[in-house]
Amino acid sequence: MQQLPVDIKQGYHRFLQNKKIPSYSHNYYMKWLRCYLDFCHKYNFKETNQESLPAFIRKLVEKKQNKNMQKQAVQAVALFYEFLQSNSQNNIKPYPSAVPEDPGKQIADVSNICKTGWEDIFRDLKDEITIRHYSPKTLSTYSKWVRQFQDFTRNKDTQSLSTQDVKEFLTYLAVNREVSSSTQNQAFNALLFVFRHILKKDFGDSKDVARVKRQPNIPVVLSRQEIDAIINKLSSPYDLVVKLLYGCGFRLFECLNLRVLNFNFDERIITVHDEKGQKGRIVPLPESIVQELKEQLYRVSDTHQEDLKNDYAGVFMFDAIEKKYKNAPKEFIWQWLFPARALTIVPHTAELRRYHLHETHVQKALRKAVKKARICKRVATHTFRSSFAIHLLQANYDIRTIQKLLGHSDVRTTMIYRHTIKSLTIKEAKSPLDF
Repeated sequence: MQQLPVDIKQGYHRFLQNKKIPSYSHNYYMKWLRCYLDFCHKYNFKETNQESLPAFIRKLVEKKQNKNMQKQAVQAVALFYEFLQSNSQNNIKPYPSAVPEDPGKQIADVSNICKTGWEDIFRDLKDEITIRHYSPKTLSTYSKWVRQFQDFTRNKDTQSLSTQDVKEFLTYLAVNREVSSSTQNQAFNALLFVFRHILKKDFGDSKDVARVKRQPNIPVVLSRQEIDAIINKLSSPYDLVVKLLYGCGFRLFECLNLRVLNFNFDERIITVHDEKGQKGRIVPLPESIVQELKEQLYRVSDTHQEDLKNDYAGVFMFDAIEKKYKNAPKEFIWQWLFPARALTIVPHTAELRRYHLHETHVQKALRKAVKKARICKRVATHTFRSSFAIHLLQANYDIRTIQKLLGHSDVRTTMIYRHTIKSLTIKEAKSPLDF
């Protein structure tokens, strides 16, 4: 947190004394002023611009500060504005920013800040996402963009929001912040969802919005030798995670969401139920890791038995499964293939539940393994999924088969992998008679 300049600190302290603020509260007011100035510096607000105050209060609400603390913070900043104005009238410039013309008129109470309808939008957004069974990550991402849009519009009343506000925000992202095309499209989709399903407004035409041109994304391809080198540098269970990512073409969250019931060793298949877009699919179980998977299930069984002895409430479930089958969280078939090392305490009920291995742990372990293996490519967890598709193409698998294995809705999404395959010239091509 930033330290206050000595002249500001002394002057503000005297100003609090003149305003008959109790001396025991001075330290609190100083603390809120430092928090406010630190907030302005972090989010590029001018310290004396009263429009930054609503955004500052929203940040306090996000951090779950109680109403009394919020009001004390507002009063501290309001007195700071008044302090600057009084010094400005005496031709004293205690802070290197422009002094607002009339700061007192712009200072809002906490309750007034929330009267513009934004809190209703966030509540309704959560409800709409839940009703549609979208991923919690979707809710988090959409909420982030709505919060940024709220700051961009300076807490404008939601009833007066228009598509022009959205177009200006998207133009700002493209021109001023120079975001990537995928980031801008993400923001566009979030605001489009809010306008259509929450505000119930027609979004209109978006052709005149400044959009970032999307460049073709050529996937990174790893050779089989590079993949084996990375796996050899990984410890358990991360090596098995990567083998499933490459061997089955899983997305990371699909792999970590696997449960015991997803495996059919007799038929040698893995069923994925809750992948992206809530679409299920079946993929072949790699023969080379059958024994490793069974050993992992034995470890899961041991962990499960220990959990049942320690007042265990079960694993985290999805949708309404737990309401329909109350004992399901404790049943072995619903346990995670890759359980987290520690139990999680549910805040509202104080229950002990187990979540699956966190994705950031896998990503961190992978970065270290790539470095140790000295792979000079940009490798992420999704790289193994791309390599899975490309190696199947090189083995002359049909594009439609690969599409089904990857779970793509549109074959055009799968076609991107064909750009990484070397094309044959007429001279290099062979006659089928010579195969």
